[in-house]
Amino acid sequence: MSFFRRPDYQSDTTQFINQLKKDKPELDVQQRQGRALLWDKQVDHRAWEEYDEARMAQQPYVYQTRS
Repeated sequence: MSFFRRPDYQSDTTQFINQLKKDKPELDVQQRQGRALLWDKQVDHRAWEEYDEARMAQQPYVYQTRS
């Protein structure tokens, strides 16, 4: 056993999150709903393929005009 080990130590942040989850048990469901709303989207791979095919190559120096 280490001399510097603190038995059952939890940081203030961990204690806060655990207390918050205990006070609001519906928080996990709300987090999943928010994630589904913003991040869990169905990707249209065909549209992305068409987008990539339609992309034009960019000039090496974008702001240089041709004379």
